[in-house]
Amino acid sequence: MNGYALSAASLSHEEKLSLIDDRSLSDVESESARIDFEGRLSTIQWATTAKSYCNGLRLSSWSSTMMRIGIFLLPSFVQHRCARERFRTEKLHPTAYLDGMRGLAALFVFFCHYFYTAFRIAEGWGRDGVNHEIWRLPFIRLLYSGPSMVCIFFVVSGYALSLKPLKQARSRSFDGLSQTMTSFVFRRFFRLYLPPLISTFAVLVLLRLGVYELTRDFANDREYLHNVTEHHPVLEETLRKQLRHWMHEMYNFIHVWDWEKFGGATGYDVHLWTIPVEFRCSMLLFLVMIGTARLRTGVRFLCISVLMWFVLRSDKWEMFLFLWGMTLAELDLIRGAHEPNPAQSPSPPITLLPIEKTPSVPEKRRTCNLWWTLISVPALYLMSGPDAGPEGVPGWEYLGTYIPEWFSEKYRYYQMIGSIIFVFCTARSTTWQRFFTSPYVQYFGKISYALYLMHGPVMHTVGYMVEERAWDYTGTEGLAYNWGAIIAGAVNIPLVIWAADVFWRAVDAPTVRFTKWLESKLSIED
Repeated sequence: MNGYALSAASLSHEEKLSLIDDRSLSDVESESARIDFEGRLSTIQWATTAKSYCNGLRLSSWSSTMMRIGIFLLPSFVQHRCARERFRTEKLHPTAYLDGMRGLAALFVFFCHYFYTAFRIAEGWGRDGVNHEIWRLPFIRLLYSGPSMVCIFFVVSGYALSLKPLKQARSRSFDGLSQTMTSFVFRRFFRLYLPPLISTFAVLVLLRLGVYELTRDFANDREYLHNVTEHHPVLEETLRKQLRHWMHEMYNFIHVWDWEKFGGATGYDVHLWTIPVEFRCSMLLFLVMIGTARLRTGVRFLCISVLMWFVLRSDKWEMFLFLWGMTLAELDLIRGAHEPNPAQSPSPPITLLPIEKTPSVPEKRRTCNLWWTLISVPALYLMSGPDAGPEGVPGWEYLGTYIPEWFSEKYRYYQMIGSIIFVFCTARSTTWQRFFTSPYVQYFGKISYALYLMHGPVMHTVGYMVEERAWDYTGTEGLAYNWGAIIAGAVNIPLVIWAADVFWRAVDAPTVRFTKWLESKLSIED
């Protein structure tokens, strides 16, 4: 079951992508944006009216507190819409499209974990002459292909963690590089592990309150769950035993020396196996960047190429993707992808006479954009590789003959290659970048880590209750079963997004601020 689980930056914009800094648009808002948001939220008309109403009725402090909690529990986008004044639109940084890409990847991983309990989604279209449902077709299956999205996460993480250090190394700013790397290494543990420590402890609390017991029978009932039955957290006999069990699980979760498949997975949320993988690969990536920082560009590329061959031949596909992320970041730095574009100028002045049309740089860019957008299509096809493997699937069975024998998780092979090519093409395609920087996609980029952490606990508690009632209403056979899944999804999907939004503001953002504060207090001042 874990094979379908996910994974999942004031400083320069290069850091905004990583799960390190508090200015990451995909994890939390920037410090300045957060302060600005809080200031604007405190002055919006509806909040002021509510406060005056409370004062006029002389409500108790308890009632006032409950009203504040109720306002906080509103999704952030609802709070925005409730404001009478227009919120200032924030300027997106040049790599914001990767935030959106990671946000959609987190959403699709949630879809994977939601649907694979009810349906056999791993098989490719036409496998063994059956499985001809339209949602199994390439491209469409990306909407719920968890393993492909894990590959996207690892490439993006390698890119995000490498961008600023590589920029400093290329500009020979080695003092700045030293400060950046020490900060990255110190904060990486807290950034990755503090939120899941809190989320899994919340699972412990719900266990002791008996919430998980309400859905324990359903979690293993084949009448309702026709495919995968995920591990349901275990209730120990006493609170003391539960705490000891949780601490043991967290030790194994943080224990990074196990490179086995799904090493570090925790029984309190089986989807979190990628966090130890992220941490291990991040530390090795930092070591590689420090070791190659003073090398010439060509020599560095040669060393990275040898390392990529070695880790791939060692069947460490996750580290291979991180190193490719680093390579893509340097390629973008070489071509100046993140530098201000001098060719972009304000709108031309209005004239009364026609201006002779001459070939322009934007026209050439449109041609390049079309080219890279077209190249991304076969990359998406490769990412659509069936999660159950290529055997017996038209087209994929032939491609499967080229997968090396020593590559153990064969279904990941083309997904891995496709994710690298897709990120490479997206960096050069303004069409894809416009899509990934659209407001709705950027919203999922902000809550991506929270969405990853929250979808498991929500689904195993309230989500299972909703599904049970939906299938009791529709039935659990044939088309009625499908309708029950759709009805439950109409409730559970918004519910998970709401929980992720609240967790993002209540836990994710504060832990990032705490990490930066802790670093400032413990570091030696220059």
